[in-house]
Amino acid sequence: MTVIKRLVTLALAAALALGGCATPAPPPDTVADGADRRETTARRFQEGALEGRTAVTSAIELSERYARLSDQTVTLRQENQRLTTDNEALRQQIAAVEAKLKQTQKELGEANDLLIEMLTELNTWKSNILGFRGEMRQAAQAQLEALLKVLEILGGQAEAGTLERRHAETLHPDTSERAQARSSAGPQEREPNGTP
Repeated sequence: MTVIKRLVTLALAAALALGGCATPAPPPDTVADGADRRETTARRFQEGALEGRTAVTSAIELSERYARLSDQTVTLRQENQRLTTDNEALRQQIAAVEAKLKQTQKELGEANDLLIEMLTELNTWKSNILGFRGEMRQAAQAQLEALLKVLEILGGQAEAGTLERRHAETLHPDTSERAQARSSAGPQEREPNGTP
């Protein structure tokens, strides 16, 4: 009996040891996923049977659907290829236009600098010309005074007022119009050499 007791004890211990090491149950999502898949698959075949479709009809429908989807895939790939090509062409155009834009901006900056330099130079010329005009007037005045002295030395009689009126436009350009109005109103005096 002791042997039987030992065997029973050993069998119970082995049963308890093996009974506690059961395989873990799959996660609840996997169980639900598998059940849903089985139901969907079962429904698909049941619907086919309920609608009166045979396996041949289902195969034909699936092949037509596959052909349509293949055509759509080809069309979409072609469209994608066309858009990719267009996009690349536009990128090249943008690169060319950006290069031209940079060149144009550079040229405009240089032209602007040149215009500013020309304006400065023009203003310098203008002030030089105005100064030169003043110098020319002073030189003409000095020349007329020297001519008057020469005439006096030679014995001619010339009035300084007559010379100034005749050359008023050179000496005083802004008052030349008034001088012309006065000279046209009265008789002109002649110079000693007889020219008016």
